[in-house]
Amino acid sequence: MKLSELAQQTGATLENADDDLEITGAAGLAEAVAGQVTFLSNPRYTPQVKETRASAIYLAGNAPIDRTDIAVLRAKDPYLAYTKALRIFHPEPKAEPFIHPSAVIDPTAQIAPDAYIGACAVIGANCVIESQVKIYPHVTVYDNVRIGAQSVLHSGVALRANAEVGKRVIIHNNAVIGSDGFGFAKAEDKSWLKIPQTGRVVIEDDVEIGAGTTIDCASVGETRIKRGVKIDNLVQIGHSCTIDEDALICAQVGLAGSSSIGKRVILAGQVGIAGHLHVGDDVVLTAKSATSHDIPPGKIISGIPGFDNKEWLRSVAAFRRLGEMARTIRTLEKRLSEQDRSSKETE
Repeated sequence: MKLSELAQQTGATLENADDDLEITGAAGLAEAVAGQVTFLSNPRYTPQVKETRASAIYLAGNAPIDRTDIAVLRAKDPYLAYTKALRIFHPEPKAEPFIHPSAVIDPTAQIAPDAYIGACAVIGANCVIESQVKIYPHVTVYDNVRIGAQSVLHSGVALRANAEVGKRVIIHNNAVIGSDGFGFAKAEDKSWLKIPQTGRVVIEDDVEIGAGTTIDCASVGETRIKRGVKIDNLVQIGHSCTIDEDALICAQVGLAGSSSIGKRVILAGQVGIAGHLHVGDDVVLTAKSATSHDIPPGKIISGIPGFDNKEWLRSVAAFRRLGEMARTIRTLEKRLSEQDRSSKETE
C-alpha cells in the first residue's frame, strides 16, 4: 500500500514524505523493519525512534524528530492511527460456508447457509445461527440460543440455554455464557437450598469476551452486556448484572450479583464490585481496588475500600512513612517524659 493511501485511511497527514513509498506492514518501534510503519505515543520510548528500522512513523502533531530518513505521519492519536494500520494489514478472515460432518446440529436449528460450524460443535434445539457466524470446534450451544451475524465463537465456548448474542461479537476460548447465578437460600436445617436461575444473558453488538470469562444468567429477567463492551480474560460477572456501552473490564475483575456498570467505565485488573451497586458513567477503578458503595459519574477510585484516587495517593505516601513517623513519635514521647521528670525534680 502506498504511504499516501495509508495516511488517508488512518487519518494522518504526511510530512516530508514520498507519497509513493510502499508500506507492507506495521510493527512496534523495536520490531519494525524496512517497508513497515511504526508509532510513538509514549514519550518514554522516544530514544527508540533513533534506532527503529521502520520506513515510516506515526507521531503526534507536536512531537519532534531529528531523523530525515524516515517518513512522518502526523496524527492526533498515533496509537489509534497505528491500530487502524494494523487492521488494514491484518483484516479479519471471512468465514467460508462449511459444516463439519462431526458437528451435532438439532434438526430444529436454523443455520444460515454461509455460516461455519467446526468439528464436534453441538447446536441445540431451536437455535438461530445468522449469516457469516463462525463457530470453532468443540463449541456447545444449548437450546433456544440466537447468535447474530458475523459473530465468532472460539473453541470450548459454552452458550447456555436462551442466551442471545448480537452481531460481530467475539467470544474467546472456554468462556461460559449463561451459567447459573450463585443463588441459595438457607433452609430450616441450615443447609443451602438452590434458587432456580430462570433468566438469561443478552450480549449486544460488537462485544468482545475474553478466554475463561463467565457471565451468569439472571435468577429472573436478564444479565445484559451492552453494545461495544470489551471484557478481558478470567472475569466473573454475576447474575442480573448490567454493563453499559463501551465499558472496559480488565482481567480478574469480579462483579457480584445485580451490579450496574455505567457507560465507558474502566475496571482495571482484579477490581471487585459488591452486589446491588451502581458505578456511574466514565468512572475508573484502578487495579486491585474494591467498592462496597455506589460511585457517582466521572470519579477515579483506588484502594480497598475504594475512595478518591488523589486522596488514596496521599494516603499511600503517608503509609510509606509510618515507620519513620512511629520512630519520631517515640523520640518525642521520650523527650517529653524526660522533660516531665526534670520539671518534677526541680519542684
